[in-house]
Amino acid sequence: MALLDRLPRHMFSQRGWGLLAAGAVALLSAQIMGRRDLLSLSVLLIVLPLVSLAGIRLVKPRFQVYREFNPSPVETSAATTVRLAVARTGFGTGRAIMEERLPQRFGESPAFRFPARSATGGTSRYEYHLRSTRRGQFVIGPVTAEFTDPFGLSLHRQAIDGGDILTVTPAAVELPVTGLAGARGNDGITATRIRANPSDDDVMTREYRHGDPMRRVHWPATARHGALMVRQEESVTTPEATIILDQRFGAFSGGPGTGSSGNTPADGREPVSSDTFEWAVVAAISISSHLVERNYALRLLDARGEPAFMKSPSAPEPEIEEYSGTGGLQSIAESLAAIQLSGPPHGRRDAGRKEAGGHGHDHGGAQDSGPPPFDDLLMDKLSAHRMRGPLIALLGRISLMEATALAPAAGYGANAFAIIVAERPSEFEEVLEALRQGGWRAAAVSPSVSVPAAWSHFDQGGPALAAAAADVRRGVGVAR
Repeated sequence: MALLDRLPRHMFSQRGWGLLAAGAVALLSAQIMGRRDLLSLSVLLIVLPLVSLAGIRLVKPRFQVYREFNPSPVETSAATTVRLAVARTGFGTGRAIMEERLPQRFGESPAFRFPARSATGGTSRYEYHLRSTRRGQFVIGPVTAEFTDPFGLSLHRQAIDGGDILTVTPAAVELPVTGLAGARGNDGITATRIRANPSDDDVMTREYRHGDPMRRVHWPATARHGALMVRQEESVTTPEATIILDQRFGAFSGGPGTGSSGNTPADGREPVSSDTFEWAVVAAISISSHLVERNYALRLLDARGEPAFMKSPSAPEPEIEEYSGTGGLQSIAESLAAIQLSGPPHGRRDAGRKEAGGHGHDHGGAQDSGPPPFDDLLMDKLSAHRMRGPLIALLGRISLMEATALAPAAGYGANAFAIIVAERPSEFEEVLEALRQGGWRAAAVSPSVSVPAAWSHFDQGGPALAAAAADVRRGVGVAR
């Protein structure tokens, strides 16, 4: 029995190998003893497994697989339920051992028998759960089936579907309320007066609509018309926030977790990233969620002024740069799922530190193809939406020269906030000062600092200012 266990199982089962072995013994005995009946038995024992093997490979059973993820997409560290429905569509009977192939990070691949005991209408249904601690797009499947012939002598394994892609989005963290909204108010709404001090006689009114605040009900007009009437002397405009997400390989490479190349994911699906870039991605989705909850419309750009998700494989609409509402936030989350560092992998930690001090000119990402970062294209995009809302920049290691080029952009926003995430934030004091001179409120943080803690430094006054000196010692540099 131990010998049978060591035989390859991709062609014959233990029963099939046993028949072949018995046939070989019978054939040898027939030659030694000269018995024709043993010869006939040996031929039968050898031919039967071979015929069953040929039959199962020529007449392959056909199946249809339906796979559903709930929820889809799913956030990191959250569980998604995978529901499989498998139905036989061609001729054939018998049982099969099926296995759902999973990426290595999800652990052992689940296996199940077809048909299931609870099969209804020829369809077998299965369910299991997945959880990923990292964002990305992962191929779940295909389902592979190991078929046997009716006698259980031969085996054949094949994929019966192509698999489906599971999108794992970064999870947003709750951010503290800061003075970011500025003059626009904490709810992200700007009230613009159309008529100066209108009296009850000349105020413009309209019929009440569901959702109108009762404070805007105009009671004299209501009495005249016999229906609720509201003032419309105020119009409401939605403010805009612009987020600049740096995603250059040279700006984030060099730390733990960096991929081996600048454009191709290490395993074909997981994005090329680093600990510092993962921090920036979580910050991007957290800030986006924070602002959408306050009725902000969002615009996301990269360091060159192009749509931030132009190169993201998971972006539903890569060319789009403006988002609003919960639908827009969902699109941002999906786009961030597989976003990765781009550009040639020339970045070196030493070069980044040298530039932070202002003594170098060849930044790790300076050799990236395309227009230079923080140049005219970005400035033109920002000037087109001048003073419509805050400007937030999520940056990697940038040189003093790049900071000087970015500094004037603060004049295009109602407020300007910059976060530099780097392994050694204390080395970016000159960069922070250059941004501050341009009007930015800037902080340099290490990836060990939580996103809410870094965000709290943008609060106006209060405890954040008092704790700034202590935070520099803990890995956070601040410039105001």
